[in-house]
Amino acid sequence: MTACCDPAEYDDVFTSKYARRLAKSLRSSGLDDTATKMADFATAQGLDGATVLEIGGGVGGLHMELLRRGASQATNIELSTAYEGEAARLLAESGLADRVSRRNADVVADPSVAPAADVVVLHRVVCCYPDFPALLGLAADRARRALVFSYPRPRLLTRTETVMENLGYAVRRRTFRTFVHSPDAMLAVLAEHGHTPLDGGQNLRWQYSGTVRTGAEGP
Repeated sequence: MTACCDPAEYDDVFTSKYARRLAKSLRSSGLDDTATKMADFATAQGLDGATVLEIGGGVGGLHMELLRRGASQATNIELSTAYEGEAARLLAESGLADRVSRRNADVVADPSVAPAADVVVLHRVVCCYPDFPALLGLAADRARRALVFSYPRPRLLTRTETVMENLGYAVRRRTFRTFVHSPDAMLAVLAEHGHTPLDGGQNLRWQYSGTVRTGAEGP
């Protein structure tokens, strides 16, 4: 497995100001449409007493929602440290702080930080990671029951926006990049690691796919 770009650059892109904006939106409007559908998929697989691993969970809205829906414990692995202050405040407000473990690391560079869990979620994460086979392969191996992840739709508009965004990063001499990976290629990685696609959906910009471990028992 190969590591990602310099983790310090994630703090420059995903700043504390950005984290505050996310937390404000979460308090006022709840989860976005794609995250809600991801939560619905996870719920349908059976959350009662389940453990959750979220990779790149930001301020934590999705895994907190899964805890409210019946999961017992959640672990969040995040590259940027800029989310931690807002995440701690949201956990304190929700009364869920004792049920969430937050760790700052690149899971591909250090797989030991990511425990196995019944359900693994990655919301808008693979689009910020260059080595998606390594990331999704690790996530699939950790998912005992189900995995659900979101990613940009591979439309011409999205690809054009990504090119322009990455040009801006290059001009500012940042190594961080965003990506529009092939959905078929990503699902193929999950299949190689024992997962079968079960559900999916999309809106104008984002898609999500839900998979289950082949042979895993249902709810």
